[in-house]
Amino acid sequence: DTLWDLAIAEVEKRENPPDDDDDVKPGEVWEKSILFMGNKNGGKTTIILRCLEREESPKPTLALEYTFGRRARRHNTPKDVAHFWELGGGTSLVELIRIPVTVHNIRSFAVVLVLDLSKPNELWTTMESLLQVTRNHLNKILTKLEKTNPEVAAEIKQRMWNNLQRDHPDSALVDPFPIPLVIIGSKYDIFHEFDSEMRKIISKTLRFVSHYYGASLVFTSKSEALLLKARALINHLAFGYDKSKSVSVDPSKPLFIPAGLDSMSQIGPPPASDSDLGKMRANTPLELWKKVFEKTFPPKSFTDLQDTKDPAQDSQYAEYEVDVMRAQKNQ
Repeated sequence: DTLWDLAIAEVEKRENPPDDDDDVKPGEVWEKSILFMGNKNGGKTTIILRCLEREESPKPTLALEYTFGRRARRHNTPKDVAHFWELGGGTSLVELIRIPVTVHNIRSFAVVLVLDLSKPNELWTTMESLLQVTRNHLNKILTKLEKTNPEVAAEIKQRMWNNLQRDHPDSALVDPFPIPLVIIGSKYDIFHEFDSEMRKIISKTLRFVSHYYGASLVFTSKSEALLLKARALINHLAFGYDKSKSVSVDPSKPLFIPAGLDSMSQIGPPPASDSDLGKMRANTPLELWKKVFEKTFPPKSFTDLQDTKDPAQDSQYAEYEVDVMRAQKNQ
């Protein structure tokens, strides 16, 4: 084949993607992509390295970083590929998500939101801004697909509801995320030392948010047992491994709730007194939970941009020849 033949075949493959990825034929390679985002220094890189079974020590992420993993499903079969994108800088560089998620790969994309449980005052702000920008971007892609490829758009919309059983009592109360979403609460070891009332409020709020968005929720820390649970969820998205069916909703233990296995009746009302709830003006349940949460943990007015150090001065990126030329130019 000439280069042109290959290019034409590639374009045709992109324009007419195969039917659902879940039934990949033997011998075919499946490709999935996952975008990791969340608090600065929240442990995203550590989780990715553990999923890929790499022993290296994590470095701070600059802007948007890419790595990949490969696994063979059976002996002597081609290896499946998972693309891991990681957004650094907390919420300051959120616009960069337009780069990895496109019309061509939205069907095979998933999002992992890593929230630092040891910083509850940043938790809601980080979650809200990252999920809002991501959702707006995904909605634009879906609008485009509705015009160019309505079958794929309909399939994505149908898949959003797949985690909820048909007769789930909360169908009218939730608003599933357009693509699979996993929320990871990191640094559970520090969170575990918090006052039990604080832990209860954070746990209940994250359960509500995860259920509202049709997401899976898992708490993790550096302990191997907890990392394994997070890995199981991510490996399901990345390589199609079996889903874990176990559930842990006990607030005194690390939470583990796969998508669709929680319910509003189990979560209960927002953790505030009836008189407080009566005073809070909120148009949606999500807004009400936000107000209750921020009453206990007032959001820090933190600007991510100000503490972004100049990477040119960072010793881990030192390159002698480049730095000498740069010093000369500055002079």
